Amino acid sequence: MKTDSPHILCINPWIHDFAAFDFWAKPLGLLTLAAILREKGVTVSFIDCLDRFHPREPKARKRFWDGRGPFRKTQIDLPKGLENIDKKYSRYGIKPQWFEADLMQIKKPDIIFVTSLMTYWASGVKETIETIKKIYPGVPVVLGGIYASLCHDHACKESQADRVIKGHGENQLKHIIKEFTGFEPDDSNTSDSSDFSGDLDALPYPALDLQNTIAYAPILTSRGCPFSCEYCASSYLEPRLRQRSPENVFKEIQHWHQGFGVKNFAFYDDALLVSPKQHAFALFEKIIASKINVFFHTPNALHIKAITQQAAGLMFKAGFKTIRLGLETADFTKGRSYDVKVREDDFLNAVDNLKTAGFEKKQIGAYLLCGLPGQNLDEVESAMHLVRQTGVMPVLAYYTPIPHTPMWENAVKLSKFDLLQHPVFTNNTLFPCVSSPIDLNRISQLKNLQF
Repeated sequence: MKTDSPHILCINPWIHDFAAFDFWAKPLGLLTLAAILREKGVTVSFIDCLDRFHPREPKARKRFWDGRGPFRKTQIDLPKGLENIDKKYSRYGIKPQWFEADLMQIKKPDIIFVTSLMTYWASGVKETIETIKKIYPGVPVVLGGIYASLCHDHACKESQADRVIKGHGENQLKHIIKEFTGFEPDDSNTSDSSDFSGDLDALPYPALDLQNTIAYAPILTSRGCPFSCEYCASSYLEPRLRQRSPENVFKEIQHWHQGFGVKNFAFYDDALLVSPKQHAFALFEKIIASKINVFFHTPNALHIKAITQQAAGLMFKAGFKTIRLGLETADFTKGRSYDVKVREDDFLNAVDNLKTAGFEKKQIGAYLLCGLPGQNLDEVESAMHLVRQTGVMPVLAYYTPIPHTPMWENAVKLSKFDLLQHPVFTNNTLFPCVSSPIDLNRISQLKNLQF
């Protein structure tokens, strides 16, 4: 058995897309693995191909008060099969020569972990791994993340990774490290000698400190979602709901705020307000009692039914600044084909509760799905008008066909692209399930009704 600690390099890959922006987007899973590895006595490095604060940036990238901001963008060729569309395609992130220089400046790693997020960013993952192999041709590359899990066969065939893993990496770390290096991680340095696949409170805080700048901190208080919406892969990626203790989450917020000066936090939960009295409310009350001056954002949306007067009041007092509601549609009939968890009065009550608590119009947005297979755009427009009438912002969420969701087969059947050929054709910018030029023009007009 090898006793010397291996060096593991963790990499967040480039994005290839028609548009991309840092809406509180960090590779939380990869940084959690990095933290576990450090606890187990492994040497860890991190390179972020999306780093907005790279040392070689000639000038500081724009940074909004809430931590968000634009990525560096370089136009590249359109993907195969999309050469004739009238859109620009770009690599988002640091320059390739910066990435190569960063790779060469670190000690040669024993294993390289690459993560992946959106399925249609597959070509960015591939370019990242090709660059890695140019600098370190003999070092094994292990790919994980959402694309690797949802499009596993495609990733195995196309990504150039030596190993593609499905699901969470925590319970696969020991095996991977031992297989490729012969080293067995030391469990004596950790609070729990398990593989961290169960109790979320046993996980260390993600290694956000490996970044050049911590502009904001993502917070995940739970994994999984009790709902099984037809367009969403959450229940496939996370079959059961698991929650951290409010005390554990509060200590993490304190850790980043007091130790690193972080003021903005983005909740990554799919179900932040589920079982609120034992979970979210207890957390909010701790934050309020501590009187720490921090701000919270909910880019993944909140379940509307859960926004009671008490919930709205606690969120306002705790420092929530960005509220997104998962409305999806204003078709509240029982016969609608997707997402039946919200009634009209639930939505109206939630908005009223938020306003009464003190939230302003510019802070509240309601996500509405657009571009679904066979969707009647009259319903989308009606929903936007309803949202505007309540005095909050309608925010269009363009549909992305996702493998392993109940809606996937219908999307494949109705799409104007061969969705099975390559994940790039699922990109929501392409409106893959909208074929009519009239409907595409209508969607362009609906965009102007937002905000």
